[in-house]
Amino acid sequence: MRGRRHFLKLSTGLALGMATRGPAGALLGAVASQRSGTARVSPSLSLFLCGDVMLGRGIDQILPHPSAPTLHEAHVRNARRYVTLAEWKNGEIPRPVAYPYVWGEALAELERRRPDARIVNLETAITRSDRNWPKGINYRMHPGNLPCLTAAGVDCCVLSNNHVLDWERDGLRETLATLQHGRIASAGAGADLAAAQAPAILPLGDNARILVFAAATGDSGVPPAWAANPTRSGVSRLPDLSASTVDQIAALVRRHRRKGDCVVFSLHWGGNWGYAIPPEQRDFAHALIDEADVDVIHGHSSHHAKAIEVHRDRLILYGCGDFINDYEGIGGHEEFRGELGLMYFPVLARGSGRLLELTLTPTRLQRFRVHLAGEADRRWLHERLHRECRRFGSGVEMRADGRFSLRWQ
Repeated sequence: MRGRRHFLKLSTGLALGMATRGPAGALLGAVASQRSGTARVSPSLSLFLCGDVMLGRGIDQILPHPSAPTLHEAHVRNARRYVTLAEWKNGEIPRPVAYPYVWGEALAELERRRPDARIVNLETAITRSDRNWPKGINYRMHPGNLPCLTAAGVDCCVLSNNHVLDWERDGLRETLATLQHGRIASAGAGADLAAAQAPAILPLGDNARILVFAAATGDSGVPPAWAANPTRSGVSRLPDLSASTVDQIAALVRRHRRKGDCVVFSLHWGGNWGYAIPPEQRDFAHALIDEADVDVIHGHSSHHAKAIEVHRDRLILYGCGDFINDYEGIGGHEEFRGELGLMYFPVLARGSGRLLELTLTPTRLQRFRVHLAGEADRRWLHERLHRECRRFGSGVEMRADGRFSLRWQ
């Protein structure tokens, strides 16, 4: 059983959902006899990370409490159209579906792995607001469909992305309140700059915690007007990837971190398509580890999985790809196989944040539902991912059980 959740308020006034848990699901090492005087070996800490989770538009329409289907897109004016497109491609989708439906076979994988924390990038506002930001594509899920997130035991939703203010600041306010009501922590957006920059805090027991900081960059589609400031709600939006920005993040981490904490920095950055990692992104990721003492960099925005790097025994996910969306019937960019995704399960040394292992579970979206990828899809995804990881000194090994393992120098 997963632990009971609790809430605390930071000095910023932002309510953050937390969870107390039992022992870590996977332990590396053993406890030496205290009578011998040997120091105790730190146990491990396991996470579940994934890329974009988009529960709006067509997916919202098949859930028990659909929003009004009206859209403001140039070519599609009704969200039900995306359900129809997916059905044309892969067959009928039942409706309404039960809340766990969209997670599909990922739920059994989560139960098998039993990670200490489950962190997703929620690329959807949770709101009844009808006042859309005039940007063309706007995602929302009705607040009544919040059990879709709790069904997967999500501990923390990252909100620093280019869709959380799709329904204006009223939509953001309701999103934050709905997650708080559901006892799900959030990071990367808030009622003001301090709240947007504050970490979600997930306690692990024995005074150990996971701190989740989150931010976005302009090249991921987050406009300057969405940036939070001292008197305005919004997103934690980075001005650039400079040394000065690293220094500011380092100061923020030092302000909140205490001994034994694991620090995850979740970043919505870059475009949707393409495998290239700009040098400035790699330099910034390294600097977050070297200067800001970050343990895991959780990158997203790309619609497909990108390279993985291990720097000084710390994990860098440059782009986790999409995990759940309603893009199934939309053509274009087929060469990237955006319907294929990954569940990322890093295991870290508790107390140091050092990466011990990374297991990747390949998935495929079909009929708005996550399935474990079949053999042909696994081989395609392995070839692409291994090719990209080799450029950064790591590789991906296919396992007999259908999962991948990361290998690094």
